[in-house]
Amino acid sequence: MLASETRPPGRRPLRSVRARILATMIIAAAAGMVIAGGTAYLVQRERTLSGVDTRLSSAVSDARFVASDSGAATLNEALTALVQRIRPSAGESTFALGGGATALVPGGDTSFALEQNTAFVSRVLDETARLGVVRGTATTSERAVRYVAIPVSVDGGPRGGVFVLAVDLDLALRPLNDAFRTFALLAFGSLVMLGLIGWFVAGRLLRPIRHLRETAARITATGVSERIPVTGTDDVSELASTVNGMLDRLEGALTGQRQLLDDVGHELKTPITIVRGHLELMEPTDAADVGATKALAIDELDRMSGLVRDISELAQLQRPLHVAPEPTNIDALVDRVRVKATALSSAHTWTVGERAGTIAEVDPDRITQALLQLAANAVAHGDCTEITFGSSASGGRTRLWVHDDGHGVNEKVLPLLFERFRRGTAGRGEAGSGLGLAIVAAIAEAHGGRASATSAPGAGTTFTIDLPGGAE
Repeated sequence: MLASETRPPGRRPLRSVRARILATMIIAAAAGMVIAGGTAYLVQRERTLSGVDTRLSSAVSDARFVASDSGAATLNEALTALVQRIRPSAGESTFALGGGATALVPGGDTSFALEQNTAFVSRVLDETARLGVVRGTATTSERAVRYVAIPVSVDGGPRGGVFVLAVDLDLALRPLNDAFRTFALLAFGSLVMLGLIGWFVAGRLLRPIRHLRETAARITATGVSERIPVTGTDDVSELASTVNGMLDRLEGALTGQRQLLDDVGHELKTPITIVRGHLELMEPTDAADVGATKALAIDELDRMSGLVRDISELAQLQRPLHVAPEPTNIDALVDRVRVKATALSSAHTWTVGERAGTIAEVDPDRITQALLQLAANAVAHGDCTEITFGSSASGGRTRLWVHDDGHGVNEKVLPLLFERFRRGTAGRGEAGSGLGLAIVAAIAEAHGGRASATSAPGAGTTFTIDLPGGAE
């Protein structure tokens, strides 16, 4: 048994959005044309048939007038008068029957001759004998006709003759049928033109979506730099711009993730190497060596634990839902932070400088965390004796800062302080994970602000958190 054929994955043209849009357009246009054309045809056909019936009704009135006006004394004279005075128009035929046989036909050429059709003659004679004046429709081998048959008698005698006027329906409806065929051809041509134009227009409108699909198929976790070309200002182009923005954020997230993994790997490599090396060189029988190695290993593990804790906290801070702003008295907040900061070091002098005197929409817990982190950073790396907190408000913004009177930060390193795992000195061996200032920057950004640092050799360093809002 042969294995069933598998279709390769991919887009099927007949089910593409472009094809479905085009099919919908053509079906809707075709339905509109059929409804409009069919309705117009039926209305005009009914009007034409109504005109034929009007002609037949007038023939009855004319026949009665001619019969009474002719003064005929015999049936033959009456029939002759009818045939001579009621002349058939184009597409019509008249004849008179007397005594059951063809009596008279009009002179000259007529469009068709029904008097020679014995089946039709028999039908007319039978209908008039039973019903009198008869109007009906008959179909012969050559055409369909609408006719009226009028019994004729003289001086109130018995019916002896029949006058017949018939109209060729095919000929009467020919102009309408020709017009409808022309309409059908034009409608078909219009649908073809609509299809070509619709295919072209739909292709242009959906081109950004096609590029989006192709770009998404090429993007991988290691290469997200490609973007979708955007042309135009319509909704589809706006979709392409939105997706490009999403790709920018995705690329930033992936880049940050790779950087984080690289930095974490680098940070964990050092304590792991230190602990392993000391454990390999430890003398198990030497209690002092065992105790020293144990203390060193615990210290390195504590540093690793702090690094993991800082990474987890930084990841949480980057989620906007963890910031809950509320109206906060900035001066009172700074005073509370100063009191808490005194527990960090009793060897430093803690003061409050300028006061903002403002109320701002901030998350007091997160701002407290940021200011304490800046204070801890000053204690650990500032080489200072006095640490000052301060705040100000102007231009619809609130600024909080922590200043130390230490030796300052190298101006080349200053722009990089708020990056993850970055420290004020050149090496990585200094104590700390290098995530403290990154956490401060994350708190500021979560509030819609930014963190910055200024420093001068011998004049200390000032770390500032600039936040929107605040009323003096």
